[in-house]
Amino acid sequence: MMSIRLLICDDHEVIRTGLASLLAGTDIEIVAEAASGNEAINQAEATKPDVVLLDIRMPDCDGLSTLEKLRTKVPDSRVVMLSTYDNPTYIARAVALGASDYILKGASREDLIATITAAGRGESPSRSGELGRIAGTMNIRDALDDDDVPLTQRETQVLRHVALGLSNKEIGRSLGISVETVKEHVQNILRKITVSDRTQAAVWAVRKGLV
Repeated sequence: MMSIRLLICDDHEVIRTGLASLLAGTDIEIVAEAASGNEAINQAEATKPDVVLLDIRMPDCDGLSTLEKLRTKVPDSRVVMLSTYDNPTYIARAVALGASDYILKGASREDLIATITAAGRGESPSRSGELGRIAGTMNIRDALDDDDVPLTQRETQVLRHVALGLSNKEIGRSLGISVETVKEHVQNILRKITVSDRTQAAVWAVRKGLV
């Protein structure tokens, strides 16, 4: 079996070293490392890796901006976002910008290997969870026109806040409404755009350019 050529991009050396240790002895070959978004782009163009494991928070060029550039400059390389944050906005934007998967830094070695391997082989996201479900939602809702969803002005405001990862309490404080009212708006939004949770709603909002 051919090895999967991997570029690791994280601004913390200890993370890069730890990842290299975790992947030692597997079919994943680390061909380059980068400590910033710009360095990742240069290394990717030079090495043409199968997969780029890309930190979402970095200096000089954040992970999402880097992802967008990588999809243009090395379109044959798959990108897996690596993050400490289980944030619906990050996940939604990653999917919208073409990431193959999104994995948390606290994931197990087994999940990390499976995720990189699936991306390298061009398979669907390896984990039956957030990204596979979210990607499916985006495909399903892709053709939906805004005019088909009669969100009120207040519901649109609430949805933008949801997509930014705010809690009901934070949304209520921002908009000057009660938490119970926020909950009611969120339920109406989920029903109208036919999704089942806040992260899917964030994906929908990102795809529609609401945030």
